[in-house]
Amino acid sequence: MTDMAGPSENTTLRQRTTASSKPEYPTKLTEDVEVKEVVTSVFTPAEQKQSLTVLAGLTVLALISRFYKINEPDEVVFDEVHFGKFASYYIQGTYFFDVHPPLAKMMLAAMGYFIGYDGHFLFDNIGDSYVTNNVPYIGLRALPAFLGAMTVPIVYMTLREAGYPIVTCALAAFFITFDNMLVTQTRLILLDSMLVFFIVCSIYSYVRFHKTRNNPFSVQWWTWLLATGVSIALTTSVKMVGLLTVATIGVAVLCDLWVLLDIRRRLTMQEFMRHFWARAFALIFVPMVIYLFWFYVHFAVLTHSGPGDDFMSSEFQETLHGNTMADGLYIKYGDNITIRHKDTSVYLHSHPHNYPRRYEDARISSAGQQVTGYAHADPNNIWHITSDDPSNPKTGEQVMNKDVIRLLHVSTSSWLLAHDVASPTMSTNEEITTYSTEEDGSRLNETTFQIMLDSGGDKFRTMASAFKLIHVDTKVAVWTHPQKLPEWGFEQQEVNGNKNILQKTTLWWSDSVEGKDAEEIEQEAAKPVKKRSFFLKYVELQGKMFSHNAGLTGKHPYQSQPIEWPFLTKGISFWTQNDTRKQIYLLGNPLGMWIAAGGLAVIVGIVGADVLSRRRGYYPLNQDVQRRFYSATGFFFVGWALHYLPFFLMGRALFLHHYMPAQVFSYMILATAHGFIFVEGVDAPISEPGPEVRPRRLQRAVVPTLAYISAAILAAIHLASFLYFAPLAYGTSAIDVPGLARRRLLSQWEFHFAK
Repeated sequence: MTDMAGPSENTTLRQRTTASSKPEYPTKLTEDVEVKEVVTSVFTPAEQKQSLTVLAGLTVLALISRFYKINEPDEVVFDEVHFGKFASYYIQGTYFFDVHPPLAKMMLAAMGYFIGYDGHFLFDNIGDSYVTNNVPYIGLRALPAFLGAMTVPIVYMTLREAGYPIVTCALAAFFITFDNMLVTQTRLILLDSMLVFFIVCSIYSYVRFHKTRNNPFSVQWWTWLLATGVSIALTTSVKMVGLLTVATIGVAVLCDLWVLLDIRRRLTMQEFMRHFWARAFALIFVPMVIYLFWFYVHFAVLTHSGPGDDFMSSEFQETLHGNTMADGLYIKYGDNITIRHKDTSVYLHSHPHNYPRRYEDARISSAGQQVTGYAHADPNNIWHITSDDPSNPKTGEQVMNKDVIRLLHVSTSSWLLAHDVASPTMSTNEEITTYSTEEDGSRLNETTFQIMLDSGGDKFRTMASAFKLIHVDTKVAVWTHPQKLPEWGFEQQEVNGNKNILQKTTLWWSDSVEGKDAEEIEQEAAKPVKKRSFFLKYVELQGKMFSHNAGLTGKHPYQSQPIEWPFLTKGISFWTQNDTRKQIYLLGNPLGMWIAAGGLAVIVGIVGADVLSRRRGYYPLNQDVQRRFYSATGFFFVGWALHYLPFFLMGRALFLHHYMPAQVFSYMILATAHGFIFVEGVDAPISEPGPEVRPRRLQRAVVPTLAYISAAILAAIHLASFLYFAPLAYGTSAIDVPGLARRRLLSQWEFHFAK
């Protein structure tokens, strides 16, 4: 982190020493060199006033860039179809499922509630009109736009608190203000604005905490430590990638604890453990409580059945008002039931038509009666459930988990059967057919199946019980998949025996019991909504979120690889309007991002040169400059790396907007690299003095005219690039074909209406 202690001299950045003149470190870290001047603040009142003026100006620019024509387009854009919908569900109290934690969506819903929105619109399609559907979309967009704008002053203040001069802070904030991707993502009903805002709050809070380290356990020390914990909790409560922010703070904390462990600090182990447990409480326990709190609110608000029901277990669904799981009927031997596949929702179906004797690939079948998956209600979907013992059908008894049963197809009077014959489309799977009751009983064993309940308790129920049918004789699971049979199978889904009985797609459920009178159904269905502990619901939802997120591996035309993001080789089409030829195409600021990538390379080069020089006994940086470089710039570099490199390990589909947090760090690093090159020395000390730390003499950085000129040139290039691509960021005006061709700097950018 920032430079706080150690001897200092009014030396320039590029001071060089020989091996024999290596700076000596004090033997007691709480002592300092002899003081000639007592320093109460490194910044003069005039500088503070100037800094506030610059900060105010940048904040105004950030607000203008985010709120400019925020009413356009007045249609649903890109992922507003998801997050606007989720806000509506919160307002209605309707249960839904999403792979992200609930906080940001709750914030959008709260904003909608306060502006009088009733949640009637469900954001079904990109391009749906907000005006026609009477949706207060400007108010909903205002929240992420405001938080996106507030990211700018927080970044400025972070760098300022870390000891950087105004020009460095302003450069980082300016680049964030006029980045096209950050503008586009933070002026729509999306989650990234809240994510980035809480990330920079976490970094700012930790910088402030670190500056109070000479006054441990003081009010300010606790305030900023707890503020850091709250901020990382809020970050993680928006998206799970907030864990990368936790890792960033965690690295800094481990380094901090490692320093405290140094025997020269003269801390007893009891004092060290006090530091450790304080950080554990503020940065682990408090965030966990806050994170759990938002899920508690989530479950408390979403109490009615909705589109998210199918993602959850039957036990979970039974806690929701209006869910059919709560109305499930207990299934007994002798009942006639319908059975549906959990994934594809087709009915287990049979009809008086046989498999062809020979398939097109010359394989031979049994020519038995077809068993298929059929999407519509039909008398041929009804199966009679009985026991495996013909002499004891157990009529009227409750069907239980692990019971061995037989299923009689009612309309054709034939038993469901699996046998060692290849299925029509998969030679590795078994054919499922039926066996007529008119034949002898020699194939009884081939018609027995064990019912294995996956949810809903031990009693078999309609709606509530997901189950597998495991063939007793050959140990395959009855299964279906979306592939259609040829014309001879009426293009219905194939049903076969899957040897992988652990596969989740082998689950079925029964949706009805045929022939029960209305009074019996009403008596069985009149059950109150069940209660379930918060922690059981939380654990189940977390598991579903992780597994579903990991399963997002489908191909998307606009997905990209992490290696492409810093170089902006591919964008995302957010919205198009054919009549006006307007479009929103997500791009970062091309020149700004490429300059920032260069800044990252500069930092790596500086570190390499410094390490090699010191290895040979040369010390090109004075102690204060080196410490500031490694602690502050190094901290931001760790933040960039931890918010970027882990994406290389992810198997899910990834997009350019996943680089947004790392992009903010890259602009901060760019500004500090500029300061390292053009600014002489550092302002010090910037940390608050403690009772055991002697005041230090004042050291001031020298900001030459060249630093301002170079910063102005970089800002001008960045602003020009932003304005050139602004029509694609805002979607407020159409660009003609030649204009699009000129803006297509890379062939991978797929603009609409470019021909």
